[in-house]
Parts: sequence; C-alpha cells; structure tokens
Amino acid sequence: MIGGALLVLGIAVGLVLNALRDSIVFFSTPVMVTEKHIPAGKRFRLGGLVEPGSVVRGDHLEVTFKVSDGSASLPVTYQGILPDLFREGQGVVAEGSLNQAGVFKADTVLAKHDETYMPKDVADALKKQGHWKDDYGEGAKKASQAEQAQQSRGVMQ
Repeated sequence: MIGGALLVLGIAVGLVLNALRDSIVFFSTPVMVTEKHIPAGKRFRLGGLVEPGSVVRGDHLEVTFKVSDGSASLPVTYQGILPDLFREGQGVVAEGSLNQAGVFKADTVLAKHDETYMPKDVADALKKQGHWKDDYGEGAKKASQAEQAQQSRGVMQ
C-alpha cells in the first residue's frame, strides 16, 4: 500500500511539474518568442529593452513600441497609462499575447527602476546576447544597499 501511494504521488508530482514547465520562465525575449513559435492568443510575458526611437504615442492613451533583446525585436501595442519609469533604452516586461499579425498586445507593462534593478532573467538574456554592461552588477549592489538604507529610515519610494 505504501509503495502504491508513493507511486501515485510521484505521478501526480510529475504531471504538475510538466504542466508548469512553460510557466516557470518569468518572461520570453523576442528571440525566444520566434524560437518557440508561440501561437496567437496564448498569454505570456515579453521582456527586453524598449528599442530607442520606437515609442509612438497615439490617441486614447494608445502606445506602440518595440521590445528588443539585441538580436530581434517585437512590436508591442498597449492602451493605458505607462509606468513613470517607462522610457526608451530601459528594461520592460509586458504581459499579453500575440495577435494574428504578430504584434504583441500588452495589457500590463512593468518598467524596471533603472539598469541597477535589472531582473536576473533579463540580465541573463542580455549576457547571452552579448549586450550586458559590466557596471550593471556593481550598480545593483549599490542600489540594493541604498534601498535598504532608505527602508531602515522608513522612506518609501
């Protein structure tokens, strides 16, 4: 009986891990989107840098821009108020799905504070593509120390 229970438990864990395999990745870069052939309508997170010169603001808070990982870029549309820290050349993670035309329609856009607050996955992707700046790591350490000092003083950002 114990062996049977362990077998059932093992199968259940295997099924859960298999189902979560694609969602464990926090975001996909434009190159990963191309390689994975993500179908239109499937929700995922897109991460990379906002391509300089690509931001176009339209009517009714509509914004289009391109997210790049250095090797490829993907057009993004978003309707709403962008984070204050959103700007060209900065890191961004957007949630949404591709439409039939291959444009990423975002319903959520998250901007990082600056290069010192780069998420590990974005940093790893940039390193892999050869677009990593060595001062990012040192800046992250200094920024973390500054943030801890502010929190200890009770200052909220």
